[in-house]
Amino acid sequence: MSVAISLLRASHPEPAAGVTAVAVLLSIGLDRPVGGVVAAGATVLTSQLAIGWVNDALDAGRDAAAGRSDKPVAAGKVSRRLVAVLGAVAAAVCLPLGFLSGVPAGLVSALALASALLYDWPLKATVASVVPYAVSFACLPAFVVLGAGKTPPPWLLAAGGLLGAGAHFVNTLPDLDADARTGIRGLPQRFGRRGSLVAAAVLLLAATAALAFGPPGPPPVLFWPALGAAILALSWGWYRMSRDTTSRAPFLAVIAVALIDVVFLLVSGLNLD
Repeated sequence: MSVAISLLRASHPEPAAGVTAVAVLLSIGLDRPVGGVVAAGATVLTSQLAIGWVNDALDAGRDAAAGRSDKPVAAGKVSRRLVAVLGAVAAAVCLPLGFLSGVPAGLVSALALASALLYDWPLKATVASVVPYAVSFACLPAFVVLGAGKTPPPWLLAAGGLLGAGAHFVNTLPDLDADARTGIRGLPQRFGRRGSLVAAAVLLLAATAALAFGPPGPPPVLFWPALGAAILALSWGWYRMSRDTTSRAPFLAVIAVALIDVVFLLVSGLNLD
């Protein structure tokens, strides 16, 4: 594996791409000009790269102790120092990029980044591990909506926070055994595999419901197909997990649910009242 590919893997590319796609789609749906869409996407992408690289740099020792050959830093395919430096650079680039969308959006972007980095250390190993996910994911639509010169409604923030909390429970599933060996005791580790699956399903479906029932008026007709698609995506992820407990399919299912939710919002008409 080349250094470039190892650095890409250490950045956690799947969630980085998925979260960036959500920001870009929302920006387009809010009729931001091309420059605004690019600025929003670049801000979220650099934020995600910073979070992923810092995470792997901080976790290198634990990952090596747990025999995580899938982690390039722990496997010795790329240096811990290089990944840490790149994470710091990405964070430094992310902060000014956020303010290209305006001061309020820039402040929210900075909060999202700070919250996510607090997950990397020290909250990952505590009962409060879910909080950074909920806060940072709630900040995502807030950042995009503020960047479009609008006020984010509470139901949209709630949907983002629920989606983030569900993503946290799902993201830890493949690592539960390794976490147990290295002393990580976040909320999903305390819930266990079955409890985390139940919590994730409830939170993720609640996020979809918040988008339908949050705005004034009856839920759009498209809510039911969107809910069905979300259930199918989650069911596929859970099935893959039942066949392989180290599979990342459940987290890919979360990304699919997030994209389904955004498409549902856009097709139904993005009502921010």
